[in-house]
Amino acid sequence: MNELQDIDLPNAKLAYTIIQSLLKNQEALSDLLALMAHALDEDVTKALTNTNQWEKYLESKRELENTQLQIEKFTEELKKLENG
Repeated sequence: MNELQDIDLPNAKLAYTIIQSLLKNQEALSDLLALMAHALDEDVTKALTNTNQWEKYLESKRELENTQLQIEKFTEELKKLENG
């Protein structure tokens, strides 16, 4: 059964484009954080990684791994829509 049966192809492609854009932004932000962490001294890095914000960031990264699997499934369904 096609899980995207309630969405038309143009809107499915739009959703895919939006998702990919958000993921690219998240990846760029993650790379920037890693670069900034290398520029900080050890004490500052330890202080930052002991915050609630850092924990939320790590949780978000874990959730993003699950999201990647969902995107792969979405992509498969989108291909099915394209092929009719």
